[in-house]
Amino acid sequence: MRLISIFVLVGLVVLAIASFMFTYTVKFTEAAVVTTFGQADERSIVTEPGPGFRLPYPIQGVTKYDTRIRFMSTRQEAQQTADDRQVVVEAFATYRVVDPRVFFSRFSNAGERAEQHFERAEEILRSNLRSSLGELSRYRMSELFTAGGEGSRLPELEERVLRSVRQGGTDGDSLREEYGIEVVSVGISSIVFPQEVTRAVFERMKAERQRLASDLESQGSSRADTIIAEAVAAAQTIEAFAEQRAAQVRALGEREAAEFLAQLSTNPDLAVFLANVEFFRDSLTARQATLMFTNKTAGFELLDASRLQSRAPGELPSFAEPMPSSGGER
Repeated sequence: MRLISIFVLVGLVVLAIASFMFTYTVKFTEAAVVTTFGQADERSIVTEPGPGFRLPYPIQGVTKYDTRIRFMSTRQEAQQTADDRQVVVEAFATYRVVDPRVFFSRFSNAGERAEQHFERAEEILRSNLRSSLGELSRYRMSELFTAGGEGSRLPELEERVLRSVRQGGTDGDSLREEYGIEVVSVGISSIVFPQEVTRAVFERMKAERQRLASDLESQGSSRADTIIAEAVAAAQTIEAFAEQRAAQVRALGEREAAEFLAQLSTNPDLAVFLANVEFFRDSLTARQATLMFTNKTAGFELLDASRLQSRAPGELPSFAEPMPSSGGER
């Protein structure tokens, strides 16, 4: 029984080794190149997903490539625009393998692994993309960057770069024909000024803002002077109108007063009476007033001590009698 278990275990190990040596599996996102003694032809390409059979190494080998879209980017590159502006550009590209046989034949010398083939392919793509960015020299900065983003020719630049990259093969061939690669898209990640240019641009922007601030301040001062002048003119107009109206009122008062004075001149007693009434009105309406009377004034005889002298008890003084010569007190 133990011997049978050993034979079964050895059989499973041999089967696993045989399956590894004689089979391979292709995913639905991959394409395989089955080579015979390192050579590949049209029949060597396997794109159907699933398991496959092959002869053991070194008779046949299998290299599998991911056919999904891959991404690569360039480092910042200095370029010049049509208006002689120095800028630093960073771009990216997406690509995929569309002809595994051509791709294998072009990059198999980079190594045995598929990743080594992709690394070599991206070096060529990156070089072509940097060269194609020279299309930037056809455009002015004002054409690439517009107010609000409307009317920008940046998409047109990216389309030009894409066409240039796709035709980047030697002898005028396309990358698809020469390397089995299809460049799907190209984009501009960033366009910035070099550091020294950026500093100069900031200084120019600062000077422009200062000029605008000075213009606004000058306009404000001019407007303030205009408002003050208008206010002074309006005040003078109002003052002149008030003086004119006051003169009219004074003239009217003087005319009415002249008529009143003329009436009083015809009746002097009335004028004296009115003057006395006005005097009493002013005196009695004052907060403090002191009136001085003599004991000869009507109603003040009781204050005359001489009228009470030489009178018997119970005898009333006579006010009809002439008063003594001595003056009374108030």
